[in-house]
Amino acid sequence: MEKMTYAEALTLAIELIDQCEDSIFDAETECPKYDTVKEKLTALRAQVDKRNSAERKPTKKQTEGEGLKIQILDFLKGVGKARCGDIADAIGTTGQRCSALLSQLVKTQDVVKTTEKRTTFFSLPSDEDAVQALPSELSV
Repeated sequence: MEKMTYAEALTLAIELIDQCEDSIFDAETECPKYDTVKEKLTALRAQVDKRNSAERKPTKKQTEGEGLKIQILDFLKGVGKARCGDIADAIGTTGQRCSALLSQLVKTQDVVKTTEKRTTFFSLPSDEDAVQALPSELSV
């Protein structure tokens, strides 16, 4: 069974109210509660659609995160490889925030994560790393 999104649930609830209203009441009878519930569900659906919209601007934290990612990359250009705590101290953020940003950079292959003697280091990808990241049919 697939999970239902809030938007899908609200759409279904609005459709069910329409069906129930049509089957319970005839054209001469009105039920203000159905109208009120339908209005509220429609408003909630509009809020969910707005929140899920791809057009929304990034949050303040997301914007700050992008700036910190650039600082991380600049720092790694200068030092070669470093531990998360060292990077966090250098760019002036917490280790937890730096770790989250480094995970994002590793996922996008902008940074390489290596472990030496139970210590994790981060560095910029070398040419060899870039070739290894290519699909096998494209690598030289």
